[in-house]
Amino acid sequence: MPAGSKTLSLAQIAQHIGADIVGPFARALDAGDEITVSGLGSLGSAQPGELTHLSGASYRPLLPLTQAGAVILSAEDAVNSPSPCLIVAQPYLAFARASQLFDNSDCFDAGIHPSAVVDPSAEISAAAHIGAHVVIEANVTIEAGAVVQANCTVGNNSVVGAQTSVFPNVVIYPRVTLGQRCIVHSGAVLGADGFGFTPDEKGRFEAIAQIGGLRIGSDVSIGAGTTIDCGAIDATIIGDGVKIDNLVQIGHNCKIGDHTLICGAVGLAGSTEIGRHCVLAGGCGVAGKNPITICDQVVVSVKTTVSQSIDKPGIYSGSILAAEHGSWLRNAVKFNALGQLFKRVKRLEDGIKDE
Repeated sequence: MPAGSKTLSLAQIAQHIGADIVGPFARALDAGDEITVSGLGSLGSAQPGELTHLSGASYRPLLPLTQAGAVILSAEDAVNSPSPCLIVAQPYLAFARASQLFDNSDCFDAGIHPSAVVDPSAEISAAAHIGAHVVIEANVTIEAGAVVQANCTVGNNSVVGAQTSVFPNVVIYPRVTLGQRCIVHSGAVLGADGFGFTPDEKGRFEAIAQIGGLRIGSDVSIGAGTTIDCGAIDATIIGDGVKIDNLVQIGHNCKIGDHTLICGAVGLAGSTEIGRHCVLAGGCGVAGKNPITICDQVVVSVKTTVSQSIDKPGIYSGSILAAEHGSWLRNAVKFNALGQLFKRVKRLEDGIKDE
């Protein structure tokens, strides 16, 4: 059993995820049965004593062969399971919630490491953890249950909310507010200056002071290497429940609506506004002559460039799919000829109308 692992009964897990428990092949369990699991595994590799799940039809052939201690699945699949079952309507969502019970990554003792540098004006809860070589500047607030791991910097007048976890080597600039239960992964930079410059009469660029700060809601996840700039005058705003992947760039004065998902390598130009419950797939870019606004319930597919605002919910795509190189070159030539082709077709149509 791995160090620090937890042992939980199926009854405890079922209560947490709202599941019904049945025995192998959907048979009833004896009232006295006490089944426990001590870890997680995939359907094909899970061992006795580990919890797994079935959430897609392509994995069904693995179910009769699994050695898992228990399986989270739907009622229709339970009859084929050789292991005890936790029956739910949405197995993948239930497994996500169950996995949180086995996460030991934030098990830190409360207190301040002797090597940390803490300004006397900072307010740090006795129930918070401050790791080695952390720098806490003036007027910072660290709330109860927050964890700030080694080598982080928290700039003046910033707030780290209750139960928020900040992994090593994160930089939090001044005037940043992090809500409750957030997760910030290593290498993230929160609240750096936005890219604001204006040319003078000689064409040299003058910096525009970026003093607006950054406000991040609760239950937000921020991936490794992601940067979120502060606002120029008003704050950059990240709503509640937003999930941001690794290596994302969010420019100054952006506003991201609640429960929006932003995948890796997305870039948002300054002053972009994204609505609630949106998904921006990997590698998307959002920038235009004027600030872009995307309404609620929009999905933007991989590598799509958004250069105009979107005011209607739906799925939007704009990437060119990979093809054999010769075919791609021929298509590129045809694409470049579309303008001339359009003019020829227009002349033909005009000629038909004149007859």
